[in-house]
Amino acid sequence: MIFNLSISPEQYLRYYRGAVQTVVTRAEDGRTLRFPAEQLRPFVDHSGVHGRFRIEFDNNNKLINLTRVA
Repeated sequence: MIFNLSISPEQYLRYYRGAVQTVVTRAEDGRTLRFPAEQLRPFVDHSGVHGRFRIEFDNNNKLINLTRVA
């Protein structure tokens, strides 16, 4: 599934501190996605987390991979 995120540094700080543990967003095909916020750590920079991402799950809905796409 492909989705876009735009999370400010202030918003991401809530995830980092543990106040929020799950990211909820909508994929481009309209499905709702929920995944652990810790999966975004490799993509955080001084402006937060921004971009288009691809997420993959196995047949048991376990997250396999999360990557940024162009």
